[in-house]
Amino acid sequence: MKSNLLPISSAGFKYVASAFLAFLIFLIFDIEFLALFSFILLLAFGFIFRNPEREVPSFEKNSLVSPVDGSVISIEDIGDSEYAYKLEIDSTYLNVGVLRTPLDATLQSVVKRRGARLSSSSTLSEDINENAELIFVDENSNSVKIVHQLKRSFDDISLDVKNSQNVKQASRYGVMINGTTTIYLPKNFRLNVTIGSELEGSQTLIGYFS
Repeated sequence: MKSNLLPISSAGFKYVASAFLAFLIFLIFDIEFLALFSFILLLAFGFIFRNPEREVPSFEKNSLVSPVDGSVISIEDIGDSEYAYKLEIDSTYLNVGVLRTPLDATLQSVVKRRGARLSSSSTLSEDINENAELIFVDENSNSVKIVHQLKRSFDDISLDVKNSQNVKQASRYGVMINGTTTIYLPKNFRLNVTIGSELEGSQTLIGYFS
């Protein structure tokens, strides 16, 4: 896992650089309309790929923080043999796209699947949209599965972690622009959020393992 402390996430470098280069070229050739458009695009990419520095949370041991910025759109009791609850978070272009580790853990599994980028309102989006599945397991064998799935997005999901890697709570591990995040939680987890809650990655407490 690489540490990027720059104000722009590394996934956005190519977009910001391309917009800046286009702005310079159009400025040199005095094409004002395209220069203005490129400058607006530069600002937009800078905003979308912003990488704010955030303080490490001081929650108690066994805490789980949000891996993304967004709003809780559903909480379901799924009665699965391994996971009992499913929490879905919606993130838009207005939210910070940086993904942050929800707990101190080992990454048991990381799987990224290429796919489409259909609107979440499409009945096919859940089956064919690009997604990434990560399973975190802490020192007490508590398992949390996180699935990031794109909606309509111009960029793919970027991950900077691998199988069997030890990760620290609140550390950056990737970027997703405009997508949904589903968190699968075991029976011994106590939720601290409700539907409609606004979350900040690494800052908002999702709950505790009992």
